[in-house]
Amino acid sequence: MITDYLDEAMRSWRHALHRHPELGFEEARTSAMVKDLLNEWGIETHSLGKTGVVGVLNRASGTRMLGLRADMDALAISEQNTFEHCSEVSGKMHACGHDGHTAMLLGAAKHLASHGDFSGTVVLIFQPAEEHGKGAKAMIADGLFERFPVQDVYAIHNFPSLVKNQFVIRAGPMMASEDNFEIVVRGIGHHAAMPHRGVDPIVIAAQIVMSLQTIVSRGINPSEGGVISVTEFITDGTVNVVPTTVTLRGDTRSFSKQVQNLIETSMRRIANGICAAHGIECEFHYEHVFEPTINTVKETALAARVAAQVVGAENVSDAFEPPMSSEDFAFMLQSKPGCYVLLGNDGDGPGGCGLHNPNYDFNDAILSTGADFWVRLVESELRAEP
Repeated sequence: MITDYLDEAMRSWRHALHRHPELGFEEARTSAMVKDLLNEWGIETHSLGKTGVVGVLNRASGTRMLGLRADMDALAISEQNTFEHCSEVSGKMHACGHDGHTAMLLGAAKHLASHGDFSGTVVLIFQPAEEHGKGAKAMIADGLFERFPVQDVYAIHNFPSLVKNQFVIRAGPMMASEDNFEIVVRGIGHHAAMPHRGVDPIVIAAQIVMSLQTIVSRGINPSEGGVISVTEFITDGTVNVVPTTVTLRGDTRSFSKQVQNLIETSMRRIANGICAAHGIECEFHYEHVFEPTINTVKETALAARVAAQVVGAENVSDAFEPPMSSEDFAFMLQSKPGCYVLLGNDGDGPGGCGLHNPNYDFNDAILSTGADFWVRLVESELRAEP
């Protein structure tokens, strides 16, 4: 690995970040650390999206501009590990590996600043608030791509179920959209012994819950995929009182804008229709939180070639069943072509478990692999003039 000489430094940065986790838009300490290091290496820095940081590294006379993104935020989880670099902040931890993502991009930045063989501009995007889908949008709204008009943009995320130092890179869907909904059914409350004197919102809401499941099973092509989950069923009744109001909440997932829109339209029609059939009305609220993460073909092919240079073609695969989890890098991919890459973190490695688990820890053994991928990507796309 060309960045092996930075391995100890990347471990040190990663462990420092792990000890001091910060939630979305609270990453003041993390952002300050990133800016201080980039400035130390002569890299120009800018603040965007509340607590986001952008580093700009120019070399030679090339006009192309390439975006590399790492996320920085932690999760509201109490860490159960006991190693030396365990979280020192109660109720917060890096349970998704964003500390590792940040350290890998810092390692690549340091190498490129001193040894990089490229011609053009590298835009280093250290993004806040990925976990709740607001950080990418905040940076974009703050002028990310107007101020730094990259031609394409890339991101790496560790994946514990993949073997250490293996890449999964594929064109098309990599992660699903996530939408949240709330349906408020307003009936007529009454005594449980006299149901004929009111309108029971529990029965009506139960019909809605069951009917919503037919959208995916009968309304969507089985090859496209979708999920509708009602996760809350809340009433204002009690043991002998049929309630006046039932509130249903949950989320939906899909891999395309077309399916996403079909789900919303169908849910609204079903909820309103069932309530109308019983002579009442409902309130229907639907919020788009994450868009589907869709890799573009040309940029995916480039990323796969670069990954093969780093770990060998036998360790790069496009055989992958995209999960229904979500990623706000999707918003950057809506603005620019690019690729979201998965790097094996080895489920048998440190932590021995999946993401968002109180025993999770990023595997330091893949830091150089991720940093090498970034360096080789830059040098492949921004080739220096002979």
